Amino acid sequence: MDTTQATGAAVVTRFAPSPTGFLHIGGARTALFNWLFARHHGGKFLLRIEDTDRARSTDAAIDAILDGMKWLDLDWDGDTVYQFARAARHAEVAQDLLAKGEAYRCYLTQDELAAMRAEAQEKRQPFRVRSPWRDRDDGDPAAPHVVRLRAPQEGAVTIHDRVQGEVTVQNAELDDFVLLRSDGTPTYMLSVVVDDNDMRVTHVIRGDDHLNNAFRQLALIRSMDWREPVYAHVPLIHGADGAKLSKRHGALGVDAYRDEMGYLPEAVNNYLLRLGWGHGDDEIISRAQAVEWFDLAHVGRSPSRFDFKKLENLNGHYIREADDARLAGLVAPRVEMLAGRPLGAADRALLTRAMGALKPRAKTLDEIAEGAVFLFLPDDLPMDEKAGQLLRDAPAGLLADITARLRGLNDWTGESVEAAVRETAEAAELGLGKLAQPLRAALTGRAVSPGIFDVLLLLGRDASLARLDAAHNYPAGA
Repeated sequence: MDTTQATGAAVVTRFAPSPTGFLHIGGARTALFNWLFARHHGGKFLLRIEDTDRARSTDAAIDAILDGMKWLDLDWDGDTVYQFARAARHAEVAQDLLAKGEAYRCYLTQDELAAMRAEAQEKRQPFRVRSPWRDRDDGDPAAPHVVRLRAPQEGAVTIHDRVQGEVTVQNAELDDFVLLRSDGTPTYMLSVVVDDNDMRVTHVIRGDDHLNNAFRQLALIRSMDWREPVYAHVPLIHGADGAKLSKRHGALGVDAYRDEMGYLPEAVNNYLLRLGWGHGDDEIISRAQAVEWFDLAHVGRSPSRFDFKKLENLNGHYIREADDARLAGLVAPRVEMLAGRPLGAADRALLTRAMGALKPRAKTLDEIAEGAVFLFLPDDLPMDEKAGQLLRDAPAGLLADITARLRGLNDWTGESVEAAVRETAEAAELGLGKLAQPLRAALTGRAVSPGIFDVLLLLGRDASLARLDAAHNYPAGA
């Protein structure tokens, strides 16, 4: 049973990216899982930009994160929280911990810390700070120091993780981590805990690379007597070869999936949902179904493998389901790049009409654009190598015959152009494909295109005949 739903507790989740880079695909999945969990329970989904690393945080990265979230339609509740702006509040909590005796001033120098680290390495032991200042109070508050949490050193702590199950760590394995640096600025570990508490976050759903942090953060939460969140640490995404996800596997910003690879947001969302979570054998899952079905119980414990083929297949499905006008709007800038000219209103109307012929076999927006560009090129077409070969190999007079038959049509309809092409093929004792290949090359400049009858109808009489006339001399001059 989903205990959160059963108790009726108000659910609050958060996505807390660091703006040191774009919204990568793993972060997008984390955001999606948090969004779905909150929406499933009728709760709140919050966005926090963890920009405390001032040297690496950039406005461009923040803009890219917000843009990526909006593209994926992951709307958040309330204002975006910027962590750095809350630094005074974070420091205030550290001072409260000092006053309660739950934290202490540590005057260890960098040289002393380096010596402690070297000793741990020599003994092949993990480095954990054991500060002599933990039990001393004779330091000068005006002297350089950091503030450390007085973490428990005995016993163990168990997290009842909603994905990983029960995970226990001995407190002796933890150290007194820094809350305030020597310049008085709060650390990430302190800021995260304070913000989660103040934002009333009930469920922390994030990558399992943060699982070790959870035990440290829980020590801080308990020191402040705050409510403990429910943790759910999701296994990371790996490449198809099982190795850690890298750029060659697909660890790119979501903007690359949109701009460079031509994926639709609904396809990316559907794929990310199935990347580590499942609902029986269902593969195509709508947004409404995802909200209805999503739970943490069906998040897998093993790393998922990123598979571009599956993503492409999903994208092809959503392209076929997409509204033609919407697709044309998304494809138009790509066509303009390929055609080398802007598209006017009439061009865009033609592109919309072409979607019925273009989208059935396409898996990306780029494939649609490549299939559509012939419509917007000059009638004296540039020919790719395969198209040129098809024209050179065509039986003598074949193009002239089909041109004459098409020119003699009284009307230009699907039935009439199809009849003309078939009659020409029969007269030449050729299969339809043998005629369609050079005809396609002459009309599109390529060996691959939508169906030949669709091509003739979309181009219309004048452009079709002009291109056929221009192609008659191609084999001789090529």
